[in-house]
Amino acid sequence: MRRGGEGDGTCQYPTGHASCHGDVPVIGPLATGLIVLALLIMLSGIVTAVRNRPMGTVILVALGVLEVGLLVQAGFAVAGVIGGEGAGETATLIGYLAGTLLIPPAAAFLGLAERSRWGPAVIAVGAFAVCVMVGRLLQIWHGTA
Repeated sequence: MRRGGEGDGTCQYPTGHASCHGDVPVIGPLATGLIVLALLIMLSGIVTAVRNRPMGTVILVALGVLEVGLLVQAGFAVAGVIGGEGAGETATLIGYLAGTLLIPPAAAFLGLAERSRWGPAVIAVGAFAVCVMVGRLLQIWHGTA
């Protein structure tokens, strides 16, 4: 549901959020923010594991914020796919979206269950996996993978 001409700079969604270059509104900047947040969580998990401490509330809250961001990204991506945009590999895209949504809650559960240094280490691995998967989602979305 776009208005304007393709490639002439006037093509916009009715809400005016994005141009007609195959981008769902804010998916690029949102993905970048999610990658940065996941990297910060990963670093925090590594530091906490090296210090031999259990997972703290800050990491748990950060995982919650990451999950909310991933839900927003999934909503935009699904809306784009329904609108006929995005990847030709729709099944792969949906699989990656589902995977990214499952990792933070699983990491939080394992981090809370394992009260040794390995809890934050598991969270660091999960956060790194989210970084890689969000980057891969962007590649799939833009058709560069």
